[in-house]
Amino acid sequence: VQLQASGGGLVQAGGSLRLSCATSGRTFRSYHMGWFRQAPGKEREFVAAISRSGGSTRYVDSVKDRFTLSRDNVRNTLFLQMNNLKPEDTAVYYCAVSASTDWGTGGGYVYWGQGTLVTVSS
Repeated sequence: VQLQASGGGLVQAGGSLRLSCATSGRTFRSYHMGWFRQAPGKEREFVAAISRSGGSTRYVDSVKDRFTLSRDNVRNTLFLQMNNLKPEDTAVYYCAVSASTDWGTGGGYVYWGQGTLVTVSS
């Protein structure tokens, strides 16, 4: 599975960005999908995940009510709508796929995209 993340950029605090993750192959709907991020000098952290069908989502507390995850199983694309961005959201964002039952807590992610940089200025 190949993943291509895009949509990052520079935005002022309070602004919005929409990240996309395009995948190759016909197995997209077989996987749970997630977003992780890594800020400078910090470890990578789980941000959000969505089930295979798109019927269930999970978010880390710091992004709840600001980020919305969705997927298009026809276009094989994952989306992360990020609103009310804060400087602490600045990081490289990675999309990934999981076939594990731990998908909702960041577990079992085996294929990763290259990352897209989000910078939020204060």
